[in-house]
Amino acid sequence: MEFCPGCGKVLFPVNGKFICEDCNYEKGVTEESKKQYEVSEKVDKEDTVIVTDSNVKTLPTIKVICPKCGNKVAFWWLQQTRSADESETRFFRCTDCDYTWREYD
Repeated sequence: MEFCPGCGKVLFPVNGKFICEDCNYEKGVTEESKKQYEVSEKVDKEDTVIVTDSNVKTLPTIKVICPKCGNKVAFWWLQQTRSADESETRFFRCTDCDYTWREYD
């Protein structure tokens, strides 16, 4: 992480530079910082980015019936999809057909 020397806040990578959103300090991206960080565009707070790879089989499993194929085992994980004061959403992915569904509490 890069920090602003003026106000101490986190610098965000934008268009090949690290920029402080509060005091507008700019710092160029060096070869050393490229090795430490993957520089990308800042994601808008309204956007939700979910990266999934159905070939990764490292998630925990649970006995639950798949609504699509009837298989009795699925991978599961929790993800915060609503505001922080509400409970997480539990997602399931069938170990057989890779169908994904969710369960709300």
